[in-house]
Amino acid sequence: MKLVVQVRVLPTPVQAKALEVTLRACNEAANWASGVAFEKGVKSNFALREHTYTEIKARWGLGAQAAQHVIKKTCDAYSTLRANLKAGNLGRPGSKRYRRASGKPVAFRADSAQPYDDRMLSWRIPERRVSVWTASGRVKDVAFTASPEQLVTLALYRRGESDLVCRDGMWFLLATCEVPEAPLNTDPCDFLGIDLGIVNIATTSDGEIMAGRELNRIRVRERKLRTRLQQKNTPSAKRRLKRRRRKEARRAKDINHKIAKHVVAEAERTGRGIALEHLTGIRERVRLRKPQRATHSSWSFHQLGAFIAYKARRAGVPVVYVDPAYTSRTCAECGHIDRANRVSQAWFACRSCGFVDHADRNGSRNIRARAWELWRRGAQSTAPDPAPEPGRGTGRKHSTTASGARCASPSL
Repeated sequence: MKLVVQVRVLPTPVQAKALEVTLRACNEAANWASGVAFEKGVKSNFALREHTYTEIKARWGLGAQAAQHVIKKTCDAYSTLRANLKAGNLGRPGSKRYRRASGKPVAFRADSAQPYDDRMLSWRIPERRVSVWTASGRVKDVAFTASPEQLVTLALYRRGESDLVCRDGMWFLLATCEVPEAPLNTDPCDFLGIDLGIVNIATTSDGEIMAGRELNRIRVRERKLRTRLQQKNTPSAKRRLKRRRRKEARRAKDINHKIAKHVVAEAERTGRGIALEHLTGIRERVRLRKPQRATHSSWSFHQLGAFIAYKARRAGVPVVYVDPAYTSRTCAECGHIDRANRVSQAWFACRSCGFVDHADRNGSRNIRARAWELWRRGAQSTAPDPAPEPGRGTGRKHSTTASGARCASPSL
């Protein structure tokens, strides 16, 4: 399976300037190539190369490999745009948003990522140094830092391209690694149901509750701070906003990684599979009052589900996706379904048998029971591929079982 390892690059001021000039030149060339592709209607790699390759090398002074990667990056961007238009992610055909997206060339920011292959980027992993091609020549002995686990993964499994990224004045390399998967456990003894939520980020069918109250309080505080800074609209306020713009996302990502790692480790230790709800499109299906919309929209359940899925696949733990309908209203003991069963956000009390439990734990038990039933019927499932990086394709295929559970089959 493919994983992306992100390492922090620590260039000197002179090296950083060379990298900055290179990124700017590559993205200016990509913008020009995008305009040619849009004007001539040529958006395949080899066809676009005939129109742009020589000009890119002459005008921007890029090497042969860099010019080819600029053209390929442009074609990949148009492929992504076509996929989004076809999937309806940019509105219906003929809508204002659809026309705005399809009626102009794809544009690249000055600091957009640039792919590097092994001819342009050489790794010296034990010394934590890389040699990078730039528009002004080869820059050697560029330092980078990574954790011991990342260094081992890079040394053993790095394959293919790496992307050079500049983010908030910091430099990163995103290296593609082909990590072997553990053999899939085709005979799990049971399933560990996971109920994802806002107040409680994840609740397992074992009764373990990973609460998100502290995270939600931090989000509210950050949202109020952003509002005050936006209202001030001074240069110092804008600088503070820029520094803090990704802080909340980094915190949520770190928490999701820790929860996913814990859940997968517990399932692997006990020989069980993992049961998740198929929550695609839930934001469009749920109506909320205005005060609740910001909290609901910042709920990163999809990211947590993706982390659980790829960590499970790496560990050989099977994952089954079930229909989430009525899991919060169904009694895990007698199966009685009633809206009144859900007494409050935290408590569930069955109107038929009198069973009382924590509401999220009751829901996770229903998820576990549905997954186990599907598995016994033969609706086996493996964890889907990790979400692709921007501009990259995905080999994920889906099938839907007769009972409504969406099971992901491994990419071919």
